[in-house]
Amino acid sequence: MHHPSTQNIGTTPDLQDTRTAFAARSDRELWQAAWLFRIIGTPWLSAVGVACTKVALALHLPIKGLIKATIFKQFCGGETIKESLGTAAKLKASGIGTILDHSVEGQDEEAELDATVRETLKNIVVSKERSDIPFCVFKPTGISRTELLEIVSSGRALSSAEATEWARVEARMETLCAAAHKADAPLMVDAEESWVQDAVDTLVERMMERYNKERPLIYNTVQLYRHDRLAYLKAAHARAVAGGYRLGLKLVRGAYMEKERERAEEKGYPSPIHADKNGTDHDYDAAVRYCFEHRDRIAFMAGSHNEASNLLLARLMNEHGVAHHDPRIHFAQLYGMSDHISYNLSAAGFNVAKYVPYGPVREVMPYLIRRAAENTSVKGQTGRELSLIQTERKRRKGA
Repeated sequence: MHHPSTQNIGTTPDLQDTRTAFAARSDRELWQAAWLFRIIGTPWLSAVGVACTKVALALHLPIKGLIKATIFKQFCGGETIKESLGTAAKLKASGIGTILDHSVEGQDEEAELDATVRETLKNIVVSKERSDIPFCVFKPTGISRTELLEIVSSGRALSSAEATEWARVEARMETLCAAAHKADAPLMVDAEESWVQDAVDTLVERMMERYNKERPLIYNTVQLYRHDRLAYLKAAHARAVAGGYRLGLKLVRGAYMEKERERAEEKGYPSPIHADKNGTDHDYDAAVRYCFEHRDRIAFMAGSHNEASNLLLARLMNEHGVAHHDPRIHFAQLYGMSDHISYNLSAAGFNVAKYVPYGPVREVMPYLIRRAAENTSVKGQTGRELSLIQTERKRRKGA
């Protein structure tokens, strides 16, 4: 998705342009967002808010309306696909695509895992019908018990009951990828923790080999905060070349850093995570360069809130005369965050999509709590959001 009126090669966006970043937001919406980021950015307030919310939900107190009008509204598209399509229409008006993300997680019952498949199939149907939904997505732990993924990843022999259960997981994966192929709707598989990721990689690569012959439809996710993933990416590329299929990749930094380090320490193995942020940044940008250089075989999405990484890719495209709307290259950010990146890239004609989580308020709470924690712990993330919103509010007052 892009604005046909904008120049397609040559312009590097100004990510500090708050007029473009917040053009779709009313004064009241900006005030609400500033208020919310101020609370999230205050660790003790955020912690108290999370604790009170958990208690209130557990006691079935009537706070759903409050959550829905504040943090849910900022970071989620709605409770259902239908509700979220209203959010998608607003994003489309700014040339931004929507990736509907059913953010119900940690399900282990077979019936719940089957329900994830049905929900994702609905998304695939919607994606086929609408140009503003360029990708579908699901989490592997939405279609498999987490512990089973861990067993398969460890390489130990499966019991007959586990083998039967794993065959059902493979069938779910096959159902989703076959549907995506039939609908010609690209499907992304999210990443998981390192100790369950090997099973996911094997499954997704098998699906790529089957369904990415003509064009990239199935995408795996690579977390570059792991120090071994740049090597994995290159090996996956070599396998795609040898197998005669396209490699679809979403590049992210990673979401489970504390969890990964704690588990490594507890179990006495070296942490799979880079020792510092510089290592992660280096590998992320190296992955962007590698995918760009091998775009004849790799289609990729740079899922990043890092300004430098987004500008790096925009500049590479400009320097090599690659059209901003080249279907092999997408940028993506989470809904409710980094609008200065998404909206300015879109205004310059690049393919941009927002990850738009949806689901019942109660079931999306783990996602929202993670967003709040992330905004508190990632140095400068909340400060950056807040300062850009304040800059725009001042600009409007002065205008």
